[in-house]
Amino acid sequence: MNTSDEALARAEELLEQLNGKREELERLAEAEEVDGEAAVDVIAQLAELARQIEAELTRARTLADETG
Repeated sequence: MNTSDEALARAEELLEQLNGKREELERLAEAEEVDGEAAVDVIAQLAELARQIEAELTRARTLADETG
């Protein structure tokens, strides 16, 4: 597996984590008593995962262009 493939694989792993956090946020939103603090924490985690995914995709694109 080349480095760009590794970056794409990492992005896919992060995307799975992001989907899990999204589902967690949906469960929090559907609860009878919404825990605002927990929801804010999950949203922050979603944002961080999105940044990491973007970084891995940029890395993969850069590496692919270099090997071109």
